[in-house]
Amino acid sequence: MSEYLLFMHTDAAGDDETDSAEWDVYLDKLKASGCLRGGSEIAGGVCLNKSSPRRPLSESVSAYIRIEANDLEHARELVAGNPVFENGGTVEIIALSKS
Repeated sequence: MSEYLLFMHTDAAGDDETDSAEWDVYLDKLKASGCLRGGSEIAGGVCLNKSSPRRPLSESVSAYIRIEANDLEHARELVAGNPVFENGGTVEIIALSKS
């Protein structure tokens, strides 16, 4: 099994109208599958680079979920039911390095 991060973007239709019950159903599904490893909404921050001026922080990423999946295809399957994805928004899947 490998770990992946799912990054939810704010480009879904009706982002502000997503019902918390939709998230409860989705997160309960991930918990029941044994694949949920954590996650959180993203509230902001700062983007730093030692050798150049401060860069703008990506404002389109609103939350992340850490999951465990057999492979990338399994991780893609676990996105089904995600309220952002189901409402036409973007969900990035990023594999975490096994170091």
